Amino acid sequence: MSLKDDKQQNIQMQLDFSEMPTGEARRADREETESSRATSGPENPANTNRLMEEVCERENLKAALQQVKANKGSAGVDGMTVGGITDYLKQHWPAIREQLLNGTYVPKPVRRVEIPKPDGGVRKLGIPTVLDRFIQQAVMQVLQRRWDPTFSESSYGFRPGRSAQQAVAQAQQYIAGGHGWCVDLDLEKFFDRVSHDKLMGQIAKRAEDERLLKLIRAFLKAGVIENGLVSPSVEGTPQGGPLSPLLSNLVLDELDRELERRGHRFVRYADDCNIYVRSERAGQRVMDSVTQFITQKLKLKVNEAKSAVARPQERKFLGFSFTAGPEAKRVIAPKALDRFKQRVREITRRAKGVSMETTMDELAPYMRGWRSYFGFCETPEVLIGLTRWVRLRLRAAMWRQWKTPRRRRAALLELGVRPRMASNTAGSGLGPWYLARAKALSIGLSNGYFKSLGFPSLFEEC
Repeated sequence: MSLKDDKQQNIQMQLDFSEMPTGEARRADREETESSRATSGPENPANTNRLMEEVCERENLKAALQQVKANKGSAGVDGMTVGGITDYLKQHWPAIREQLLNGTYVPKPVRRVEIPKPDGGVRKLGIPTVLDRFIQQAVMQVLQRRWDPTFSESSYGFRPGRSAQQAVAQAQQYIAGGHGWCVDLDLEKFFDRVSHDKLMGQIAKRAEDERLLKLIRAFLKAGVIENGLVSPSVEGTPQGGPLSPLLSNLVLDELDRELERRGHRFVRYADDCNIYVRSERAGQRVMDSVTQFITQKLKLKVNEAKSAVARPQERKFLGFSFTAGPEAKRVIAPKALDRFKQRVREITRRAKGVSMETTMDELAPYMRGWRSYFGFCETPEVLIGLTRWVRLRLRAAMWRQWKTPRRRRAALLELGVRPRMASNTAGSGLGPWYLARAKALSIGLSNGYFKSLGFPSLFEEC
């Protein structure tokens, strides 16, 4: 049995949503729902006034619980961890379900968490309780199935079957097709500025279930606990909950439709939007008119300091940039490379006081995750160079660990270095970074040695 199957079976064993229809009744409900969808369409009002029943449907809840557990995450204001949600639901689910179906469920305030941004400043997250995350996930799954097929083909963020790499590839196609100027739009504090009334109006056009509308508004207005004080939420969709990304796509779908109506070639990933045009003059016209639309129609603000009309190779999009010329190859943006090196430096500095196996336990997952995203670039020589650079950092870290000439000589001999070479290298007064390139360390701490510890290459041919 696979891990996924095992987790699914574990959920079925641990939790019984006992108030749900079973057997033939559940199948009949599902068939009736599917029949209704087929005849009335995903946005027909007759199909959207019993959404809370879909939210509370057994299979939807099981999938939501599985996803919340997989996402892990920290506790909210009530202190409940992800590990405690199953037992809590086993005891309290019937009452929670009744509150949801009656429209009386009240979410708790979110817990404020600040995380540093790569380019400075902090991003404020609002962490809902695990129970609220579970309910948001269940709501999101129902709404996403209905709404996602209606969203623009040029929208790629937080959508099933779509990715940042696809967005970058689409941008590359526009550039290669002769649209060599980019209108790079940055929305200032987008998640903090969304109008609740405007958002609820958009939702009400797609869903008539008053209980669901009331629940979503309650999540939006749940408030924030910071330094022990509760602050009301008068605007914005707090980042940190499962529902927020879907709601952000709904808000910006209006921008997508306007750009499509104007015939623009564009790519949007969440609040990152790039429009591709053929000339700088056209780009300035588009920047002015689209900024006006965003400000007046969407009631949002464009960050003028971070937005620009420029050649694509002068901008970054989702961590990537592009080379000049007709090929427009995908390259890793300089800031992304700097962040990678900074993270590796942090890990390898700590290697001075711990075993190489411990260092690798932290380094390897980071490198694999980075490779799974940035391996999409079309400059393998950069990935090869980075892999070699990381190995040099590790050799320098090991050299520092050995500390004394005697210990260094003994370690090199143990690693198979010839005695004379080991003695000469161990007695050298040169620094660790210089000696990381020495032949003795290349032999003793070879590529194969690091590979045996689980060191992942950023490029297969390294």
